[in-house]
Amino acid sequence: QVQLVESGGGSVQAGGSLKLSCVASGYTYGRRCVGWFRQTPGKQREGVAAMYPSQLSQSYADSVKGRFTISQDNAKNTHYLQMNNLKPEDTAMYYCAVSTTYSTYCLSSGRYDYWGQGTQVTVSS
Repeated sequence: QVQLVESGGGSVQAGGSLKLSCVASGYTYGRRCVGWFRQTPGKQREGVAAMYPSQLSQSYADSVKGRFTISQDNAKNTHYLQMNNLKPEDTAMYYCAVSTTYSTYCLSSGRYDYWGQGTQVTVSS
């Protein structure tokens, strides 16, 4: 049974930083997508950042490029989302996710099989 536990959300002022963590149990990091998504009420879940199976490249939503960084630590079964220069429009519930199959497009929520419970990020102006 795969379980993902997120932490690191909170409230910050615009320009601040947060680092989200996602610890996976029952899952082996490797040649599969891992990612972060976010959702606000009434909107579809949006892909924010993803690590490609090769671990040599990442993909980001245009709105977060240059500000967010995804990384993973296989030894700790954890992946992270470092968020810098946060903006009020980044306010959302953030979800981590992992895939059990190989994919060449990791920013699509349909590629993922397991999800964390979500952690709230609130950015005030």
